[in-house]
Amino acid sequence: MVHNEGQAAAPEDRAYVIQLVFGTLAARALHTAIELRVVELIGDQRKSATELAQEAGTAPQPMLRLLRALAALRLLEETEPGTFAVTAAGTLLDPGRPGSMTPLITSSGTMEEMMKPGWEHLTDSLRTGDTSFMKVFGKDFFSYLKDHPERSEGFNEAMSQATRSTAAALPGAYDFSRFNAVADIGGGDGTLLAAVLREHPALTGILYDTAEGLSQAPQTLRRDGLEDRCSAIPGDFFVSVPQGADAYLIKSILHDWPDEKCVTILSHIRAVLPAGGRVLIVEPVLSEVADPRAVGQYLGDLNMLVNWGGRERTRAEFDAMCRLAGLEVVSVMPLPGPGFSLIEARAA
Repeated sequence: MVHNEGQAAAPEDRAYVIQLVFGTLAARALHTAIELRVVELIGDQRKSATELAQEAGTAPQPMLRLLRALAALRLLEETEPGTFAVTAAGTLLDPGRPGSMTPLITSSGTMEEMMKPGWEHLTDSLRTGDTSFMKVFGKDFFSYLKDHPERSEGFNEAMSQATRSTAAALPGAYDFSRFNAVADIGGGDGTLLAAVLREHPALTGILYDTAEGLSQAPQTLRRDGLEDRCSAIPGDFFVSVPQGADAYLIKSILHDWPDEKCVTILSHIRAVLPAGGRVLIVEPVLSEVADPRAVGQYLGDLNMLVNWGGRERTRAEFDAMCRLAGLEVVSVMPLPGPGFSLIEARAA
């Protein structure tokens, strides 16, 4: 709701701001609900706080307090005093259900440990345009991961979880049948490329990332029986990308970097793109004016500022960046699920 100048905030506006202030506490409540298996224990039934406390191994009164907090967050519904059922949103906290968000939620703890210090210096980043992560840790985010392999593994897992919803949507949303080979640039453990190859058996694949980024790729390719159809090649996309594909897929990479580095990456892809080939960029695409329905994209943009030095972009900004790399955007298609679009580009 937009208020005129001088108009007093409504009570619901105040409640909304309070919810924002306590957002970190809400996230911790979600972690605890998953740890205690609250949604799994309720299932499709209605259960009392006393029953759930006994099954989860907690005291009854504190469990009631957690359940009411989850109900206020619209993950549960208190159908009568002290009795709770799972809402549609709450089912996303059940790891046994399709589309569950529990892996993303549980892996976010590792991400928060690395990202929170940068956010504490958001004001400095806004004043200088510099990345706060560098100020806090003395090195950029990816150099930090290289020096902390245990955190690199957690980061790779978090990225894999975040990719799974896209992997479920992309193979059926775009016609890959016209291509012979797809290269996934910065493809990590291969979650997205494996989904495309499974859906399109005639395709072969090239998975390209740093050695650290590819560390879990052999398991993915072996699990999906793709070892003979997909090669994993270590390298640096700031130096070059491999030849041999007619579709180059690049997901959640460009938003990590400022424009000039993105142009370098895209230029390397353009240099090996055959006639009729396509570059398929999977990223959030911001509206030309702020859209409150996409709050995660704008918070993600600030996260890019403080921790990576990258940014989220509008369609016009993708157009301009691609032109500098010798590419032309031919279509932008929102993908099913939250937040991502497929930007299709060809040689200009």
